[in-house]
Amino acid sequence: MTKAENRAAANAWREYREQQRREAERAADIAADQFDLGRLRGYLIFGRRAHGADADKLRSAIDDYVEELTGNRTKLHAGSSSIG
Repeated sequence: MTKAENRAAANAWREYREQQRREAERAADIAADQFDLGRLRGYLIFGRRAHGADADKLRSAIDDYVEELTGNRTKLHAGSSSIG
C-alpha cells in the first residue's frame, strides 16, 4: 500500500469513527430527553392537583415532541402489564 493509499484509508477510518461517535452522542441525547420528558409527563398526569385543559395541552405537546424525536408518539406511555 502506498503512502497516498494509506493516508486515504486512515482518513476514511477517521471519518467513519467520527460518524459513529456523533450517532452515539445523538442517541444518548435522545435517551436523556426521553427520560426528562417522561418524568414531566408523569408529573402532569399523577403529580398535579389541578388537572384540566392546560395539562392536556402540555401532555399533547410532549407526545408531539417525542414523536418528532423517535417516530413513536406513545414511547412514554405506560405499557400494558401482564400478571403471570
